[in-house]
Amino acid sequence: MIQILSSAWALFLGLMLLMVGNGMQGTLLGVRGDIEGFSTLEMSAVMSAYFVGFLGGSRMAPEMIRRVGHVRVFAALASMISAVLILYPALVHPAAWILGRVVIGFCFSGVYVTAESWINNAADNENRGKALSLYMMVQTFGIVAAQGLLLVADPSGYVLFVIISVLVSVSFAPILLSISPTPAFGSTKPLSIKELLQVSPLGCVGMFLLGGVFAAQFGMAAVYGGEAGLTLPQISIFVAAFYVGAVLLQYPLGWLSDRMDRRLLIAIVSTIGGLGAVLGIFGDAMFEVLLVAAFVVGGMVNPLYSLLVAYTNDFLDPDDMAAASGGLVFINGVGAIMGPLITGWLMGVIGPDGYFVVIAVLLAATAAYAVYRMTQRAAIPAEDTTAYTPVMASATPVAVEFAREYAIESAAEEDEEPSASN
Repeated sequence: MIQILSSAWALFLGLMLLMVGNGMQGTLLGVRGDIEGFSTLEMSAVMSAYFVGFLGGSRMAPEMIRRVGHVRVFAALASMISAVLILYPALVHPAAWILGRVVIGFCFSGVYVTAESWINNAADNENRGKALSLYMMVQTFGIVAAQGLLLVADPSGYVLFVIISVLVSVSFAPILLSISPTPAFGSTKPLSIKELLQVSPLGCVGMFLLGGVFAAQFGMAAVYGGEAGLTLPQISIFVAAFYVGAVLLQYPLGWLSDRMDRRLLIAIVSTIGGLGAVLGIFGDAMFEVLLVAAFVVGGMVNPLYSLLVAYTNDFLDPDDMAAASGGLVFINGVGAIMGPLITGWLMGVIGPDGYFVVIAVLLAATAAYAVYRMTQRAAIPAEDTTAYTPVMASATPVAVEFAREYAIESAAEEDEEPSASN
């Protein structure tokens, strides 16, 4: 871990500041939209717009990097993020916010692609797993810390938007001043959706449904908090609880993933997450109950992403895993675009409980489909599966490929150990 920090400390520092900015702007817009009198449906469109931009950025950023290089792409996109953040309080209109969120989503996606390829280049076979873990810890810490920063100023003013803009602006200074070499960026043609469906129907369907769940969690949690009558400190803690659960439960579930039928674990995790959402529905907006619901949902949803990636890789040759990563992220992105829109519509129809209803239904559908797939083909023996590697549900194809490389290297090391003992 020390070796990784010494070679890429500037990158991780910049990423943490970026994640603080991203986590803070999502929650702040949800709170500010309620103050400005935006309808739930309007706010759902604003939140969905981020994932439209993110999906486009994840597909276009690699070509941008190949044409002008990592440093220029990183600097240009981070500067654009900073500029848009300042414009939010100046242009208080749903249409302006939707456009701004598309731009923000595109830019953040490109920044993540750039940073993740940098991290992958800085890691080697011996520390790739630690680099992945450190990256996820930095991401999560940034988002959780962001919720506390929301309390330093009035969300109806300009100060919080200025703070986010400054954080993003400062984030790329240590990276651009670093002497670390920039990596080469290859090109991989993704598998078609049809081919992915043939390889792993559960992986594809699960990714689509999970995209809707994660987008609701990431984009609509603050909107739900406002509709449910939570105070600003309560909204901050509520949003943070999702990510605290993700950190604490990621590795225990990963340990189980390498020792049992992954379809069964996907069904169990989805069911528990769905029950957590049901708890939120019937919690009568009691804050303590909502915290437990958020912890359980977040603790199940984020590891579920890694589970689905690992399960899909079980049916792929190593050479095809990189191609599959782009398709999986695309499917997840399409679901993420739909998630906030459906959630906002249902919240407008039945009230705040619509937030947890959508999450419960999507997770129940994931569990049911996993059980169905268990009846369609035999399980792969645990010793023949690829290694589970933690990946955030907001991952780009580069992060998924990063995890894929670690899984391949881990499998190769395991194969070498018996040979060495003989």
